[in-house]
Amino acid sequence: MFDRFDIVSAYYLFGCDYSSGQGSKEYGYVCRALNTGFKPGLLFSYDSLSDNGKEIYDNLASTI
Repeated sequence: MFDRFDIVSAYYLFGCDYSSGQGSKEYGYVCRALNTGFKPGLLFSYDSLSDNGKEIYDNLASTI
């Protein structure tokens, strides 16, 4: 079962990894995640995601 943190963290990281700059939908993912109050640590990475978060991220990445 996914929880809100899994979803927000996966979308945030995906947005950071694949953003093509302001105006891109991936940049929007980053902004929306930060607007929810999400505050990733300095070393936040794919390895920081939960198993559910990794699944969400992988599904997003498969759409590219």
